[in-house]
Amino acid sequence: MTGADNHAHIKHLSFRTQAFINGQYVSTVSGETFECISPLNGQPLTSISACDTQDVDLAVTAARAAFEQGTWSHRPPAERKAILLSFAHLVAQHATELALLETIDMGKPISMSKEEDMDGVVQTIAWYAEACDKIYDEVAPATPHSVGLITREPLGVIAAVVPWNYPLLMAAWKFAPALAAGNSVIVKPAEQSPLTCLRVAELAAQAGIPDGVFQVLPGYGETAGQALGRHMDVDMVTFTGSTEIGKRFLCYAGESNMKHVSLECGGKTPNIIFADAPDLDAAAYDAGMAIFHNSGQVCSASSRLLIEESIHDTFLSAVQKVCDDMVPADPLDPDTTMGSMVDKNQMERVLSYIETGTQQGAELICGGKQVRQNTGGYFIEPTIFDRVTNDMRIAQEEIFGPVLSTLAFKNPEDAIQIANNTNYGLQASVWTRDINKAHKVARQLRAGSVNINNTDGGDISMPFGGYKQSGIGRDLSLHAYDKYTQLKSIYIELS
Repeated sequence: MTGADNHAHIKHLSFRTQAFINGQYVSTVSGETFECISPLNGQPLTSISACDTQDVDLAVTAARAAFEQGTWSHRPPAERKAILLSFAHLVAQHATELALLETIDMGKPISMSKEEDMDGVVQTIAWYAEACDKIYDEVAPATPHSVGLITREPLGVIAAVVPWNYPLLMAAWKFAPALAAGNSVIVKPAEQSPLTCLRVAELAAQAGIPDGVFQVLPGYGETAGQALGRHMDVDMVTFTGSTEIGKRFLCYAGESNMKHVSLECGGKTPNIIFADAPDLDAAAYDAGMAIFHNSGQVCSASSRLLIEESIHDTFLSAVQKVCDDMVPADPLDPDTTMGSMVDKNQMERVLSYIETGTQQGAELICGGKQVRQNTGGYFIEPTIFDRVTNDMRIAQEEIFGPVLSTLAFKNPEDAIQIANNTNYGLQASVWTRDINKAHKVARQLRAGSVNINNTDGGDISMPFGGYKQSGIGRDLSLHAYDKYTQLKSIYIELS
């Protein structure tokens, strides 16, 4: 479709605006709603149900009943697999619709919504579907007169509180393995971008997922999110978002039922460029895309560019060319590579960080301004700061926008010290042709993922998560499946 086609198609989109509880769309008990604003033009799209404690109680009750009845939790793995594969197929069939909803709700380019987000959702659901009937329990090495069985059982009721930057994909990273393991799942989408999660709920029901097993509660974090975190009958909260809110969920768990908590929080990814990188042009292009992709609204965005002193000036000039080529444009145009910020608050937050960087002495060499103001939308130019020191706020705090901080280093030890000098540890990248240097540096970086000669390596088979204040636990891979289960030991004495 062309940009004009997409604009025309939007007029025919319908929005699911109510909570999805126990197999049907329902209004909230209070009747409260909130406006869903498009970041493309600052205009309201629709009004969404604002769930609170009473709605959370209804959803948790339905989830618990379904779990105890065994309509999903006791279903044979091969049957869960078939239903989840049907779910993935339905998402694929509706990918264009879902991508349009994602773009007008969140602001990312339509090509990204379709090819990255929706394709990723389909792959994630299908991958965990296939895992359902391929995971075995264990037999312990007991005595000749006993049998020790170690079984994995679903935890129960899972609350998935997901962010606005990849609304449906981040939800799928959580609900797919949780459902594959036999749990009941309640998704709380971010209030900035609830449309795709609400729409996909009926696709789950259409695929055959039983009532109460997959539910979606839109609402604010301080109401619906907190109620899920404090609920005595929620067995686990899995959260992606800021470190500040992640810490609150740890408190909620301690103040309630000691529920399991998995957190994927903030990041301040270092991208380390050594002079002996195998392809400096490719490294420069990746360095730009790794921060400007999705307008920098990525937890693992490579927001700190560490360049070896001997190549600093020439390499930074190459990165600046990427900055010059990344022009925010109409997100509904398939040729657009850079969209908007998710809302006005996030745009203003990013602009305030840009102002702070200048005030603290960093050199602004590219971008730094709001653009496309005539549209009413929330667009910011790709921005690069040079002469950044690691004690500046723009080098230490997660900005979550298209803002790159550039720092110089002398040698590997210096690079490692700068890279690790942050509260975060989600991801890192190292560019060098020296395999010994690559291994040594990677092992000393305090990060959950380290990419060598790329900035976005790995796939669904590899775990993703952070060290330090970037979180607890892992998404993706079979390790994610494990966290939605608990181990039971059964010891049998043989007569």
